[in-house]
Amino acid sequence: MNIRSKYFRSRAIITTVFLASVGSVFSQTKVDSIQKMDEIVVRGYITEQAILKVPSSVSVISSKALRDQPGISMLPAFNTIAGIRMEERSPGSYRLSIRGSLLRSPFGVRNVKVYIDDFPLTDAGGNTYLNSLDVGSINNIEILKGPDGSLFGANSGGVVLLNPFDKRSDSSWASANITSGSYGLFQEKVALQKKWNNNYLNVNHSYQTSDGYREHSSMQRHYGQVGYRWNYSNASQLRFLALYSDLDYQTPGGLTTAQYAANPKLARPSTPAVAGPVAQKARIDNKTFFGGVVNETKLTSNFRHVLALFGSHTDFLNPFITNYEVRSEGTLGLRTYFELAGNGKKALTWKWNAGLELQGTNADIANYDNNRGVRGNSQAQDDIISRQFFYFTRFSANIGERLTAEVAASFNYYKYEFDKDVKTATSHSVRKFDPQLMPRFALSYQVSDGVAFRTSVSRGYSTPTIAEVRASDNKINTNLESETGWNYEGGIRLRDRTDRFWLDASLFNYRLESAIVRRVNADDTEFYLNAGGTKQTGFETQASYWLIHPGSKGFISGLQLQNSYTLSKYYFRSYVNGAANYSGNRLTGVPRGVVISGIDLRMDKNFYLFAQHNYTSKIPLNDANSLYSGEYNLIHFKAGWRRSTPGKPGLDFFAGVDNLLDENYSLGNDLNAFGGRYFNAAPRRNFFGGLRIIL
Repeated sequence: MNIRSKYFRSRAIITTVFLASVGSVFSQTKVDSIQKMDEIVVRGYITEQAILKVPSSVSVISSKALRDQPGISMLPAFNTIAGIRMEERSPGSYRLSIRGSLLRSPFGVRNVKVYIDDFPLTDAGGNTYLNSLDVGSINNIEILKGPDGSLFGANSGGVVLLNPFDKRSDSSWASANITSGSYGLFQEKVALQKKWNNNYLNVNHSYQTSDGYREHSSMQRHYGQVGYRWNYSNASQLRFLALYSDLDYQTPGGLTTAQYAANPKLARPSTPAVAGPVAQKARIDNKTFFGGVVNETKLTSNFRHVLALFGSHTDFLNPFITNYEVRSEGTLGLRTYFELAGNGKKALTWKWNAGLELQGTNADIANYDNNRGVRGNSQAQDDIISRQFFYFTRFSANIGERLTAEVAASFNYYKYEFDKDVKTATSHSVRKFDPQLMPRFALSYQVSDGVAFRTSVSRGYSTPTIAEVRASDNKINTNLESETGWNYEGGIRLRDRTDRFWLDASLFNYRLESAIVRRVNADDTEFYLNAGGTKQTGFETQASYWLIHPGSKGFISGLQLQNSYTLSKYYFRSYVNGAANYSGNRLTGVPRGVVISGIDLRMDKNFYLFAQHNYTSKIPLNDANSLYSGEYNLIHFKAGWRRSTPGKPGLDFFAGVDNLLDENYSLGNDLNAFGGRYFNAAPRRNFFGGLRIIL
């Protein structure tokens, strides 16, 4: 059976299962005896809303979903969401894309805006150090897919909202967690939440280390996070968040097809002309401090104001094959908005938000010769100041009990200032981008208690980041243009009366202009250019169904099926680079189809099992589409025993296996790599186990 037939056969089986589930759900006549489950609520659009009526493609990674995963990294949880792809080239080296943005994010996060609580984690220069965070310090995650500047400013991919605390929890507790596994994995976490009077304190600490699957891929991270909330009146609260991360990991480099087939565990070997990462002691050392304070007050029954102040500092060190880079980055910013609500009549309720966000980042970047891991002579030095601010407004109205309408926009200003030290003289230049409007129009109509349709039109806009304007070739590229585009989308959400069944489906067409792509020089330094336009048509589904309601009596006390499906028909519309014409080629780095299926099984005597299957189709590795990575099937599971009896310490013993089928696959390909060094092998079959205690 060939690849295509296997793929469509798997889709047919999954579709049959869930259609049968839908029929089972809606054929039930007796539902009053079944306990209603908690309705999914999102907070991404400032106030809480039931997800069924939200006129956007929003996905939620709940605290339960995070707990089901191994808890070592964010990657497995993110990859359960349709349209999301997270990769890890080596332990600690994340990159994240929403609907195809891997095109310009080979080593991190681009054109996706990330927030933690009310603070933007993405700095003014476009950097997001997502790998600095510990997944165990995050309570839940909301992902807004597709361009959304209505409240969050410039982005052409989407928005990720990290919620570090459970704002509904007011209990005091303490927990400790230890996990160990293959390839030298060790992780410890301790957390404390304390409530007294109107004060809430949350403290998290973790340490993680791993030798890595490949040669020269060890990592370690120390992480600390403190959150504090003071409800100083019935209608007002002050929140504080601070985190510190010390992350150090080695970078083994990409392998050619032959090297990858011969021994995928090796680091990139040295050649007579160029020393490899082992000889050059290539690694990344990132020390980041982030802090912010937010005041939220309800001035009247229908008027609310929020003011957030935040700042960060990063010391970044990267001995690389061709140079030794040292960066010092500092960011300061402010975000403020108000909300005016009109709830006088049941026939029409509305909310109006308006505000602004501004921040500035100063990046002092220096490059030196790398003499086997020792800093040598100076190559280049630049001081780059990034300034961005935007105004935003949003009007949302519920008309009757069925129709929700939303009109929103942000007006965005961006500017870079460059001071370049060329040893003998200092030059100053400014790149100011034209102000850009990012409008969004959206409608949702609830046909019944369990069915809602939605549609939206939104504009994407994303300026080049510091890492793209000044890439590893150490040249300032002021000719790099911003990405822009329009996204047209429709969708449907279904649920049954008890919320046991849930289905969310989206169909969209996104036309991006001036797409930014990565290219590599012969000396392994990189640069970026605008590739013209792309055409991105996609279909996504997310579904879950409790076949056996949790808490049922019997040997099996709960059984849930989960599935997500992503179909990405993404192409370059117009892309000419010199004599090469890539127009009509598939978008680099994006698999055509991804199917994620999971099962959550709860048994008598507090035993549980969570298993997940990931099918990913082949991926084009270069713009010419001359080479693809192979398709792969991943299976992992986690089983354990969990006790949560009131009055007794909570216990969770668990063990699991990742890559059960022992697949040889690359997770985090180096796109358009010079010399065909595309592949970064992911770990083969590996095991983990641990213990968590809650007091």
